[in-house]
Amino acid sequence: MSKKPMMILIAGPYRSGTGDDPARMEANLKRLEEASWPIFQKGHVPMIGEWVALPVWHTAGGKAVGDTLYDRILHPAAGRLLEHCDAVLRLPGESRGAENDVRIARQRGIPVYFDIAEIPDHA
Repeated sequence: MSKKPMMILIAGPYRSGTGDDPARMEANLKRLEEASWPIFQKGHVPMIGEWVALPVWHTAGGKAVGDTLYDRILHPAAGRLLEHCDAVLRLPGESRGAENDVRIARQRGIPVYFDIAEIPDHA
């Protein structure tokens, strides 16, 4: 059992492999979100970079996936979040952004899990 609840960044494909199709990106976000409940049940705080980045991007005036603002906000938001996260859950699927999240987590020395079952329970 861990000492305090962890904030766990859920990393996996969002834009990758979608051809920027909004429906496919939404399906990928749903897949990321499906991991949030099991993490919460283990007593931790799930976090997804897009939960932070997308509202910031829209508010900043982002119009199209891949526009200049998108690139300035989406991946940097995850990097900033990782300054506050205690672990990463890497879901399957090719994703440059998720691989970058894993790289940053390893540089910071925080755990990277590849299965929800690996995450220790809290409380």
